[in-house]
Order: sequence, then C-alpha cells, then structure tokens
Amino acid sequence: MKFPKPYTLKQIATLIDCNFKGSEDFEVLGMNEIHVVEPGDIVFVDHPKYYDKALDSKATIVLINKDVACPDGKALLISDDPFRDFNKLTDHFKPFKLANVAVATDAVIGEGTIIQPNCFIGNHVTIGSNCVIHSNVSIYDDAVIGDNVTIHAGTVLGANAFYYKNRPEGYDQLKSGGRVVIKDNVDIGALCTIDKGVTGDTTIGEGSKLDNQIQIGHDTVIGKKCLIASQTGIAGCVVVEDNVTIWGQVGVKSGITITKGTVLYAQSGLGHTTEEGKTYFGSPAIEARAFFKERAYIKKLPEILKKLKDL
Repeated sequence: MKFPKPYTLKQIATLIDCNFKGSEDFEVLGMNEIHVVEPGDIVFVDHPKYYDKALDSKATIVLINKDVACPDGKALLISDDPFRDFNKLTDHFKPFKLANVAVATDAVIGEGTIIQPNCFIGNHVTIGSNCVIHSNVSIYDDAVIGDNVTIHAGTVLGANAFYYKNRPEGYDQLKSGGRVVIKDNVDIGALCTIDKGVTGDTTIGEGSKLDNQIQIGHDTVIGKKCLIASQTGIAGCVVVEDNVTIWGQVGVKSGITITKGTVLYAQSGLGHTTEEGKTYFGSPAIEARAFFKERAYIKKLPEILKKLKDL
C-alpha cells in the first residue's frame, strides 16, 4: 500500500507513538508485507526468527520490537508491539468507510456493464465495460474490475484476510488495506470469495475462469488463462502462474508458487512449489505419474505377500 504522499520517519513514529532510529526526515512511501515490499516501504517483524529476513528485505523502514543495529540506508521504528502498530497505520491510511447506498456514488462503471438487482458496489470501485454483475454480488471498497468480466450471484470480492495473531485474550486480526483486482475477460462463478490483500492486491489474471464456490486468499496472484474448478481453496500469498489448471476440491498451502502449465487433479492437497508443466495428484500432492505407479505397486502387495508366505 502506497501512502497518498511521502511522509517522514518522525511523522510515522508520531502516528504510532514509538521511537525510531535514522534521520527524522527519512522518507516513507508506504507499507507492505515482506513478500511485496519495495524501497520506501515499512515492513513489520515481531519474532526474532524473522529479524534478519525483515532487516535484509527490500523494505527501507523496519517496524520491530527490539532495538537492533540499523542497516545502512535504512531506518527503524522501535515498538513494543509491531503487529498492533501496523494495524494503527492501516486504520490511519485505509480507514473503514460506512456505506449508505447500494452502489457508491464514486464508483466508476463502464459503458455496457449490467448490474443486476441487490448488488453492493463499495467506495472507489472501478468496473470496466461490458461486464455482467449478477444479483447479490458484493464488491468491497477499492476493487478494480476490467472489461468483459462476468461475476455470478453471491460472490464476494474484498473480504478481510484470514490473518491472526494469537494473544492470551484471543485472536487479534491483522487488518486489511489492500484491494482485489480482476483483469479483463475473467469469469467468476457463483458463491466465490476472493479476499483483498493485506497491503497489496489479490489479482485474478486476464482470461482466467473460476467455477462456483472457490476461495482465494489474500495477496494471491492468479495468472492468465487459468482454470479453477469448484470447491478449490487457495491460501494467501500464493503465486499461480499462467495456464494452470486446478480441478475440484484442491487445497493449496500459503506462500508457494504453482508454476506455468501445472495441472492439479481433483482433491489434491498441495504444500510445495511445483515444477513447470507437470501434473500432480494426492495429498500431499506428488507428480501424478509417480502417484499412480505407487498405487499400482500397493495393489500388488497381497500377491507379493502370498508368494512370500508360500516360499
């Protein structure tokens, strides 16, 4: 998430009431999660296991819960609770806005686009030309939808990320200030849920087609011309490259890459990055050819055991 204008390190430290290391005029341009940070961004870290990763990242401002040496060319915001203070910044720069109409007055809707009854179109939403948005679709604030997009009934674009910190008093949610971006010529089936990014974009690439009842997690990027069948669940921060096919009831772990041309057979559970152009099956998913060979060997076990018994 980029801020509407550059801020200084001192201004940000004042907003969240914390100490800082670095020049008080150090430029701050935005805030992001570690997998999408750029120079000028704030990244937060609150566990020693990830200190080095955050300090060595592209982020030039690190919101951290320990007074450590500041890397050259960077700045630190030192907080007793970086998670809480990252949420404070989200609330400041992307506050929740109450809606009092079904279609926000500042929504931009392109020529030839049809919005069926009982839809909700939030603040600052942009919808391109020649789209069809069927009844009871909810499109939360800041979503961007391209041309020739079809979205079927009951789908929700832009719910919060499923991202929590376990505290003694209960789970504390990391607030979401990102967007959902749907490119041109995408079809989205009924009752799909696509969560917005925590700080960046959850993106569905040009020409991709989603069946009914699919869940796409926060900050996941779906490439061009992908096919995703019903009841698939893709966790947050997944990269799905172009021309991937995912059949029904597949589950995908967060933070991995499904490479170009991958095929995932139905009911697979994928927990690792794939190899380009290969087909996978099973849970945990392995290359489909190897899976079927293993199944063939298992079927032969009674025969093998019988032969051993007869020796």
